Formats: sequence, structure tokens, C-alpha cells
Amino acid sequence: MRKLKNSELNRLSVDDFKKTDKTPMTVVLDNVRSLNNIGSVFRTSDAFLIEEIMLCGITAQPPHRDITKTALGATDSVRWRYFETTLEALEELKDHQIVSVEQAENSVMLNDFQPAKDQKIALVFGNEVKGVQQEVVDQSDVVLEIPQLGTKHSFNISVSVGICLWDVFNKLKS
Repeated sequence: MRKLKNSELNRLSVDDFKKTDKTPMTVVLDNVRSLNNIGSVFRTSDAFLIEEIMLCGITAQPPHRDITKTALGATDSVRWRYFETTLEALEELKDHQIVSVEQAENSVMLNDFQPAKDQKIALVFGNEVKGVQQEVVDQSDVVLEIPQLGTKHSFNISVSVGICLWDVFNKLKS
């Protein structure tokens, strides 16, 4: 097997990306601190044709050198908006199923989660230390948990985003 060159990947241009039908998902970042994590979320959201990213609270906004470095241009392709609070962002998502990714009572394991086919989904990811705020969890339709079997209690947020977007993307497309 020969590795493909970037020129052989037939990727969309930014203009074509903006015109393309998107996956009916929005990513909501609830007070995410790390600029590198934010950039990674943009890059992963680009890969799965996510409709929009909502940056909330202390979550930094482009343009910023550290976000741009990790996003590799995805801040130009993926639509994004900023909100003072995550609850304010959720008000804009009344037509979405609100799904917080968190460890909580009565959470649904990711492998058991079946997204509604006829409704858009908003996946909420929280702060690297504190997670998704309780008041946001309280407003969620579903709390989704990524199964973990080792000794650690959490994934890095950019890893959680990648796992969840891949899984939900596949379930929506099947």
C-alpha cells in the first residue's frame, strides 16, 4: 500500500464545505479552557461536517494563535458562535435533542445511545476539570457516558469529542 498525498485526498474547499449538507449535529463547549482542545474540536467537527460549534463562557474564540495551530484552518470552515453562558446557547437549540457528555446518575452508555433520526442533536462537552455544569446537565434530554474500563475517570475533551462524533455520526448515517 502506498500512502496518499494530500493532493490525492479530494478534500472539499472551504467554500464547498460551507455549501455542503451538514450532519445534523451541533457541538457545545461549556467553559473549555484549553486552546489546543478548542482547536482540536474545530478540526474534528470539520471532519464530520458538523453544522456548528457553540463556544460558551470562558471558552476562547478564534482567531487565536493556539486555536488556529491545532484547528489547521477548520475555524474558517466550521460555523461557530459565542455565548456568555451555556444555558443561553441551549435556548437557541430548542429544536435539538440536548445530549450532555458526562458521568451522571442514569446516564446512557454511548454504545447504547440511539439518536433520534428526525431530530437534530446538540452534544455538550464540559470543562477539563469540572465537566459539564450541573445546571446544563439539568437542562439535557440525555446524559451520555463513554464506557471506560481502566483506572482513569475521564478522557481528554478532544478525545471525548472524537469518540462521540464518530459514534453518533455513524448511527445517524446507518
